[in-house]
Amino acid sequence: MKITRRTFVTGTLSALLIPSEFALAQQQGIASRGVKPQVRPASSGRPFNARFVDVAKSAGLHEPTIYGGTESKKYILEANGCGCAFIDYDNDGWIDIFLLCGTRLEGAPGQASNRLYKNNRNGTFTDVTESAGLHAVGWANGVCIGDYNNDGWEDIFCTYFGQNRLYRNNGNGTFTDVTKESGLISPETRWGAGCSFVDYNRDGHLDLFVSNYVRFDLERAPVPGEGATCNWKGIPVNCGPMGLPTGRHLLYRNNGDGTFTDVSKEAGIDKATERYGMTVLAADFDEDGWPDIFVACDSTPSLLFMNNHNGTFREEGVVRGVALSDDGMEQAGMGLGIGDYDLDGHLDLFKTHFMGDTCGIYRNDGKGNFDDRTRTTKIGVETRFVSWGTGVADLDNDGYPDIFIVTGSVYPEVERKLPDYPYKTQRIIFRNLGNGTFEELGQEAGPGVTEAHSGRGCAFGDFDNDGDIDILIVNMNEPPSLLRNDLAGKQNWIKILLEGVKSNRSAIGARVLAHYGNKVQAQARVSQSSYYSTSDPRLHFGIGESKMVDLDIYWPNGLHERHNAIPANQLVTIREGKGVVNNKGWSRV
Repeated sequence: MKITRRTFVTGTLSALLIPSEFALAQQQGIASRGVKPQVRPASSGRPFNARFVDVAKSAGLHEPTIYGGTESKKYILEANGCGCAFIDYDNDGWIDIFLLCGTRLEGAPGQASNRLYKNNRNGTFTDVTESAGLHAVGWANGVCIGDYNNDGWEDIFCTYFGQNRLYRNNGNGTFTDVTKESGLISPETRWGAGCSFVDYNRDGHLDLFVSNYVRFDLERAPVPGEGATCNWKGIPVNCGPMGLPTGRHLLYRNNGDGTFTDVSKEAGIDKATERYGMTVLAADFDEDGWPDIFVACDSTPSLLFMNNHNGTFREEGVVRGVALSDDGMEQAGMGLGIGDYDLDGHLDLFKTHFMGDTCGIYRNDGKGNFDDRTRTTKIGVETRFVSWGTGVADLDNDGYPDIFIVTGSVYPEVERKLPDYPYKTQRIIFRNLGNGTFEELGQEAGPGVTEAHSGRGCAFGDFDNDGDIDILIVNMNEPPSLLRNDLAGKQNWIKILLEGVKSNRSAIGARVLAHYGNKVQAQARVSQSSYYSTSDPRLHFGIGESKMVDLDIYWPNGLHERHNAIPANQLVTIREGKGVVNNKGWSRV
């Protein structure tokens, strides 16, 4: 009998899995399903005009992301890594870089710190961490960006194992840690994971949702080989998450005066079954004008909180088709991409998983109901890697969004005994063929894709303002990668920067439809996606041979605006209720 998503409503993991599968999942400690990949179709033979080269070293990004041991990982705390962000912190029209960092069990080495790099506008960056007041050491995990106080400057929130941190942008190149005065100090040690600014009650102030991964105690945590969940293919490895208690997720309401209040109970968030929460993505999935919240969950069903318009949510991940695989199985949900892969004007989802499983693509019907299209889109050809950061982005500006995935194992010690399971692995590009299917690319996409690293978070943006999408990647215990897109050809594009007025200033929660040729593509302004990361706030649409676009903008506070016949190949800044305004600081190509 085929097990469907709805079977899970009255069942458990043990009831859904046949005995051999359940035993395997328990032994490995994660939802590794042993899925056989689809047969790869023949290559389309079509040229791919995007080519990625890692320019991090020449750009001045030299410091490594310290995160746990290099030869082995004693605890899962060392294995999951962290995210990154593209952020224009100084409002000069050039995207800067913020990179999270971890530490080590034996203590932090000197170079361990989060890092802020200022864009020098010439392909290089300057480390301004110290002068900006952002030096910080600890087990950082996720980052989300948003202007929580509506002063016109983007602020930074970071999740940690320990105490999360909110940094207020002072507008003069510096930040102030306002965690305590904002009411975000935690009375207990939590493993903060994903986060997202979201105006859930549409009052014009950005609220904050935080997922928590596991309840973890270093002094009591099991060690490799100690239990059933501490072995992988017969090799002792770090334990969990299965076997560890799940985290509880939190919603904080912005009071409009610089402080937040925990409203998890009154909003109904704490009614949801506790899960191993990871990346958080907030967007209007059912197109009712109110933001919903999706949480990718590891080894447990993912969560979809639907907005009730009255300050409360209902959790409907299973019944809406995004909590489990198409055959009703739990998966190791880690990273999230959002975009309109089939150009039907609705926001689809992409979710990354563990090796031995496919990543998943979910088609949205426009009412917030999702259909698993992993196999019909040919995404199911790839099962070799542990997949993390991801994005649905038009990498070659042909008008069809592609998919990019960062990969890397969590077990550095396994490769010494099982060479077929390397710790460092390549990146993945699935190129959109424009017919509802994708094909996986390798060398055609350049050395930045095929080079091997153990990657985690990634962010998408145009750091050199040349009209294409570049990619920033976190590498475990190595400097980051900055993949410059050396795009060939003359495909056109448009970038949209939104400024809220009645809506929150960052316009987080806005949905934009771009009409070009006979196509329509939806995108959303979000605070976090990928894996624990934040991308360029400027929405980028590749539009192929089209020379102009029409735009429908659905603002977070409910206003719908139409802007017609906007010429291609420029940044367009649109202010809510005012229309197109000057693009200060933008280098037009």
